[in-house]
Amino acid sequence: MTDLVAVWDVALSDGVHKIEFEHGTTTGKRVVYVDGKEEIRKEWMFKLVGKETFCVGAAKTKATINIDAVTGFAYEYTLEINGKSLKKYMENRSKTTNTWVLHLDGEDYRVVLEKDTMDVWCNGKKMETAGEFVDDGTETHFSIGNHDCYIKAVSSGKRKEGIIHTLIVDNREIQEISE
Repeated sequence: MTDLVAVWDVALSDGVHKIEFEHGTTTGKRVVYVDGKEEIRKEWMFKLVGKETFCVGAAKTKATINIDAVTGFAYEYTLEINGKSLKKYMENRSKTTNTWVLHLDGEDYRVVLEKDTMDVWCNGKKMETAGEFVDDGTETHFSIGNHDCYIKAVSSGKRKEGIIHTLIVDNREIQEISE
């Protein structure tokens, strides 16, 4: 990877993906790697600017690398996810998902709740869940190994805050992380 010009880490529901981009500014070569696997390779391109579009992750999320000339032979590389800049996408994602990282039986787990669909992901796999109404809200039950887990959703009582989601594993509350 001699022409490596940009690296991004993108947190999606199925995990954090590393996107690497090679750009040969003399040959026009473009190579895109997702998690170390080559997704796109173009040799000898006469047009040095433009864009490359590809998919990332289990949900086949659309990603685009924009190549723009800044001055002379300097280039700027920006990544868009689902048509939004990476920064905007991640800001929006923090509103639409909750993420927890926990350690069970000697392994690390990353649990993501997609609030719009109530889908639960654990280490890249969509979990089988069972929803249940309880006195003060809802519980979405699933298992990690032989551990009972559920995400409790309760109203904050404040319009601005909305619903508060809490992950409970073996009757213990897990702290949420911000990505």
